[in-house]
Amino acid sequence: MDVLHFLFGVFGNATALFLFLSPTITFKRIIRSKSTEQFSGIPYVMTFLNCLLSAWYGLPFVSKNNILVSTINGTGAAIESIYVLIFIFYAPKKEKAKILGLFTFVLTVFSAVALISLFALYGNGRKLFCGLAATIFSIIMYASPLSIMRLVIKTKSVEFMPFFLSLFVFLCGTSWFVYGLLGRDAFVAIPNGFGCGLGAMQLILYFIYRNNKSSEETNKPTANGTIEIGSVKPHQEKQANGKVPQDEQV
Repeated sequence: MDVLHFLFGVFGNATALFLFLSPTITFKRIIRSKSTEQFSGIPYVMTFLNCLLSAWYGLPFVSKNNILVSTINGTGAAIESIYVLIFIFYAPKKEKAKILGLFTFVLTVFSAVALISLFALYGNGRKLFCGLAATIFSIIMYASPLSIMRLVIKTKSVEFMPFFLSLFVFLCGTSWFVYGLLGRDAFVAIPNGFGCGLGAMQLILYFIYRNNKSSEETNKPTANGTIEIGSVKPHQEKQANGKVPQDEQV
């Protein structure tokens, strides 16, 4: 059981690392063009917060036998912080202020969680508090591709949802879900079970629409034609559909 637990943790580290590195294509483009174009910086900031909280949760004084959770999320936090800083550097003034403010808010939230758990909570109370915080933001991170899935269904094209990214979302969620089950840790199993389900849905959509040719509109160059999770802005979806969806939420 312990060997299986460790192996699934190692596999989870490998698949998660792929997900963290997948936006490098986007940031090469941003650096080359010296502009963030139509990309959104919000997913990177929220993923950064998720990594910080999950890395904190995996530390031995918070939860036992979860050091592999800390290693990959600590690495992810470092990678995401680089993305955020690059985005802030190249973003226009209004977007720069928004992302900088969100980044400051994220650091404040993490600091509050860390300080409260260190000085006000002990034992199971500390684990419960940190676990709930990590679970909430893990689910938010995994849910970020929902806008892309909606776009795939509307356009009947998988142009904006690369196969290998969907595959690794599924593999990452599955491996950490099993890791959580084997370790009897609901705070690892629940959000990653959610990620496993969403990854499976993405793969199903891919195989349904994989042979459909992109429409003339979706074949036009867009700022979201690279591999990444949940970075499409609302007006990009309008452009891809050729019209404004009537049911779009504000």
